[in-house]
Amino acid sequence: MIKSFITSFKLKNTYRVNSVIYSIRQFPFVKKILPNTLYKNKVLKIIGNIISVIIELCSIFLGKFLYLWLCIVSIVGLYKTNQATTFIHIFTFLTLAGAFLNTYMFNPTKDKYYAMMIMNMDVKNYTLSNYCYAMIKVFVGFLPFTIIFGIIYNIPLFISLLMPLFVICAKMCFNAYTLIKYDKSNLVINENTLTKTFWIVIIGLVVFAYGLPYLGLSINYFIFIIIFLVSLVLSIYSFIIIKKFDKYKSLYKKLLTNENVYAVENNNSAKTIKENTVKQITLDTNFTSNKSGFAYFHELFVKRHSKILTKAIKKQSIFIAGVIIVAIFLVLTNKDLAKQINSILLVYLPYFVFIMYMLNRGTTLTQAMFMNCDHSMLTYRIYRTPKVILGLFKERLKTLVFINLIPAILIGFGLVILLYLTGGTDEVLNYLVLFISIIAMSIFFSVHYLVMYYLLQPYNINTEIKSSTYRVVQMITYFVCYFMIDQKISTLYFGMGTIIFSILYCFISLVIVYRYAPKTFKIRI
Repeated sequence: MIKSFITSFKLKNTYRVNSVIYSIRQFPFVKKILPNTLYKNKVLKIIGNIISVIIELCSIFLGKFLYLWLCIVSIVGLYKTNQATTFIHIFTFLTLAGAFLNTYMFNPTKDKYYAMMIMNMDVKNYTLSNYCYAMIKVFVGFLPFTIIFGIIYNIPLFISLLMPLFVICAKMCFNAYTLIKYDKSNLVINENTLTKTFWIVIIGLVVFAYGLPYLGLSINYFIFIIIFLVSLVLSIYSFIIIKKFDKYKSLYKKLLTNENVYAVENNNSAKTIKENTVKQITLDTNFTSNKSGFAYFHELFVKRHSKILTKAIKKQSIFIAGVIIVAIFLVLTNKDLAKQINSILLVYLPYFVFIMYMLNRGTTLTQAMFMNCDHSMLTYRIYRTPKVILGLFKERLKTLVFINLIPAILIGFGLVILLYLTGGTDEVLNYLVLFISIIAMSIFFSVHYLVMYYLLQPYNINTEIKSSTYRVVQMITYFVCYFMIDQKISTLYFGMGTIIFSILYCFISLVIVYRYAPKTFKIRI
């Protein structure tokens, strides 16, 4: 079993290193400098292995820390219950929900497919050795953070030590249940495509996790120990089932199909996207336009694809309007809440950078433009001339800005109304800055995504993202916006800064697109 694990680990690491080298070669100018023989370069392979180790360590520790911080620590302070028991309560129910979502054993990944289906490795040895390794990673990854947060919330040390073990026990119980079900009914459970019944259970557990503390209820240390002991006994029985199970080969033949292993790629493939989007395209020959040239071409595209372009925006707008109405009702009936919201609106404007980032439909719209127009038109040389590219860019920018402005205007007006109803502000300019800054953020993200699309055009003919630079810029954008969540800056100063920055960014970006888009806007290989 150890030999199988070592072989599988080498295989997985080789795949990861080659992926790192491939990503490096996708950066601008690097591909021309570095040849295909780069995959044989020992120095670069060493660098790739170092990066691979860093990725493995991040998967062990960073993911666990972010999970505990974002899903529990950042929430605990919102409740009036005891923070220690609230932490354990949320952790317990989320762990039970996570047992369904992250089984490790029933996740059809490429490394499993290569090892078991292509290299014909011993399926049972591969499965058990890698599953044991995955459980060790779970324990090692959780342990330091359950201890640290346990110290912060004054949780007894032995409870902190039991929490990582509870995660392992919960996962083993669900895996054993899955194996028993397969043995009886010959049905394989894929953790990426769970049934409605499982999702109802998961949602119920999440509601219990966050809902009960809101009602002033949370499990105490004694109840947690009882739950842990029950899971421990069941996990011992589960381990025996997992070890003795002798149908892993037939199970994985059903699980590791091309459709499951390449689910993400298949979902993003040209064929699948066409099947999903063609239903939303209005093929009406009566559509016409009074415009000419690029404006005519674009307006027909917008009319035919109006469902794709506006469906999410309509839902967002309805949701935002509902939230604003509820917020207005609450501040009118609760004076203490009104004071809190008033103070929030005067210093927490940076938080809305992240909200506007999440609401903006730039990525979805540019993908629709590529899938349903550009991936075909870019094969014609005339479509890649500066005049055509820039002409169409202007029309698309107008559409993208207009679509994203709908929810932005609602948010802007809503915040101004809430500021006024909660006591207002001595600085009248705050009202204007608050509204305009939200509009500026919306325009900024609209320009940002379209500029990224034209300068870094990431898609190949199958609508797969092949640009490492595009992914890096996406990641940087996300982290900058996320960083803004905890910033407390005067609405007046931050709002004015946002407006000025957005104007300068838009102007500079448009100049860069004018100069470089004709060279960069092409289908990736």
